[in-house]
Amino acid sequence: MIRIIIENLLLFLLPTLVYVAYVLMTRPEEEANGAAGKATLGAHVLDNAPLLWLFGAGAALVIVTLVAFGSISGGKPGQHYEPPAMKDGRIEPGHLD
Repeated sequence: MIRIIIENLLLFLLPTLVYVAYVLMTRPEEEANGAAGKATLGAHVLDNAPLLWLFGAGAALVIVTLVAFGSISGGKPGQHYEPPAMKDGRIEPGHLD
């Protein structure tokens, strides 16, 4: 259960992580080192970030992923899965009956 929560949380935060990485990689060198010459390592990166858009993009990414994986149907209700079996020296693939 914790794996599912972590995966969805990472999907939700992915647009923000990409944004932060982009801003840190594209800002000028003198701004990156700060006025006193010390590295701030992005302390103010999210001050001017489009947080509403990042929130919406993360939510959309999670919803699209959940719908995509939830839409994959394994069969109709009442069908049961027959696992792969060895018949006459050959492996018969699994199937739904």
